[in-house]
Amino acid sequence: MNEKVKDILEWILCIVIALVLALLIRYYIGTPTIVKQVSMKPTLLQDDRLILNRWGRTTKKLPERGDIITFEAPTNARWSKEEQDLSNPIAKYENEPSNIWESFVHNVLEWGKESYIKRVIALPGEHVEIKDDKVYINGEELQEDYLQPGVVTNMGDFGVYSDFVVPENCVFAMGDNRTQSTDCRVFGCIPLEKIEGKVWIRFWPLNKFGHVD
Repeated sequence: MNEKVKDILEWILCIVIALVLALLIRYYIGTPTIVKQVSMKPTLLQDDRLILNRWGRTTKKLPERGDIITFEAPTNARWSKEEQDLSNPIAKYENEPSNIWESFVHNVLEWGKESYIKRVIALPGEHVEIKDDKVYINGEELQEDYLQPGVVTNMGDFGVYSDFVVPENCVFAMGDNRTQSTDCRVFGCIPLEKIEGKVWIRFWPLNKFGHVD
């Protein structure tokens, strides 16, 4: 093998290794993302640049109440009330990958994948009630200091899940901008395996650089 061919192969090998490492870090440790929705306003604004911590997904650990997470969007964000199973308040995911390649493209490369960003409100086994424009967990009003003054929580035009127990290995999440958020009130709780990451750091705009609560 001449030196030129050897150099080319070495470069190809370096590029392949770099790509594999980048994918591993992106999937298992952390990855950048951009806010494209208004549902977390004013905590997060459109075009904010964030770093997601994906270690929780890697270790299969549920997030805590108050954490801001991203998760795969359900198949349909607005099922009719007749199509919802109120006894099983879990979001529906019906278009699952059918082979290894599709799974790789969907879950690792995340091509064509839509995600939502919301705040965790309730955890497995907790009784959630949404009434009188407030949220109650196990009968006690939830103190939500992160909400803007005057923001209330109701079911809007599409909400279905207002009185239920969060299923095992699931979380109930809502946006801080309650009147402009399509969230678990509409499509149900999010299974652990569909949670993609926890919002960790905002790095843009620079004047808001830092940890996100």
